[in-house]
Amino acid sequence: MSAQNKSHGRKAIRPSFKPRELMTPTPDLVGVWKAKIMTLFPNAFPGILGESLTGKALQEGLWQLETIDLRQFGIGKHRNVDDTPAGGGAGMVLRADVLGDAIEHTMAGAVGNWPLIYLSPRGRRMDQALMQDLARCDGVTLLCGRFEGVDERVLQHYGIQEVSLGDFVMTGGEIAAQAMIDATVRLIPGVLGNHASTEEESFSSGLLEHPQYTRPAEWKGQTIPDVLMSGHHGRIAEWRQKMSEDITKARRPDLWQAHQDRKTSD
Repeated sequence: MSAQNKSHGRKAIRPSFKPRELMTPTPDLVGVWKAKIMTLFPNAFPGILGESLTGKALQEGLWQLETIDLRQFGIGKHRNVDDTPAGGGAGMVLRADVLGDAIEHTMAGAVGNWPLIYLSPRGRRMDQALMQDLARCDGVTLLCGRFEGVDERVLQHYGIQEVSLGDFVMTGGEIAAQAMIDATVRLIPGVLGNHASTEEESFSSGLLEHPQYTRPAEWKGQTIPDVLMSGHHGRIAEWRQKMSEDITKARRPDLWQAHQDRKTSD
């Protein structure tokens, strides 16, 4: 049975202003986590999300992806989506009326726990806790900005959460959106295939992950630590815990302090 056939019987039926295709290669599946992306560059998706495990999971219907082209909500013959900043200044700003129409169209089909996020350098930095929260949602809508950003009134009116990939500025939010989706989708049951892998990786316990090794046993004069070759699971676990603590203390003192604070409060 193909991945497409397995999805039959779960297609959601909702009113729409646009005619719905009788058959579609990506039907809207009921009860499946979905990412809706509002962007000026819909062809940028799925991008890397269509490869490897996330791509396989997308084909199998474990998660869904929908792109909404902001240009279709543009104003006038040329579908303008932006204008000059009020008060002057360089660059262009995405218009409130354009974004408002796009958001209301996109969120009309979003039910349940469905956050609306704007990828912005001034937002909360992405972390594992955020991805875990998003993975427990019914879906997420991501607004990818361009130019100098979006009209502030849009963010206030719709209560949009701002989230940042890091303390730097990019030309748009599409790469940040793909990073957020990748980090979230991999937490959905069945995507990775091995649930233990998400329990032992960096940030799952508030610490960075311990070093990993594999064959060959010796490479360029360097050997795998003896404890990992001992077969003693208790000692291996102790070694991995110590390595995680040492690496976290050395590389991320902020994480180490937070980890110590949690241990004290417990």
